[in-house]
Amino acid sequence: MTDPKPYFEAHVFSCTNRRPDGNKRGSCAARGSEKLRDYMKARARELGLDGRVRINAAGCLDRCELGPVLVVYPEGVWYTYHSFADVDAILETHVIGGGRVERLMLKPEQKELLPEQVG
Repeated sequence: MTDPKPYFEAHVFSCTNRRPDGNKRGSCAARGSEKLRDYMKARARELGLDGRVRINAAGCLDRCELGPVLVVYPEGVWYTYHSFADVDAILETHVIGGGRVERLMLKPEQKELLPEQVG
């Protein structure tokens, strides 16, 4: 038996978890993830991705120090992002084009942002 066709071509989970101010790990919401997620949803609609791609808010994805973070499935590619331009790059290059935005990609072992990833 083969798996059924996925319901969505891509599923983007954007962490919108908020920790109390002063938490040593910080939180994605405190770094602007809610505003960026809202922009991503609107931009996805503008690009005609409705029905094919789902942009979701997620609770803590446990990569707080690298946030805001998102993960794109089915590939399981993780990104940090800090601006509308970063969101546009992820949507256009990864979600639509099938490529990768290498400067924003997070490696599994990564514990801190690289200079080119800092917003």
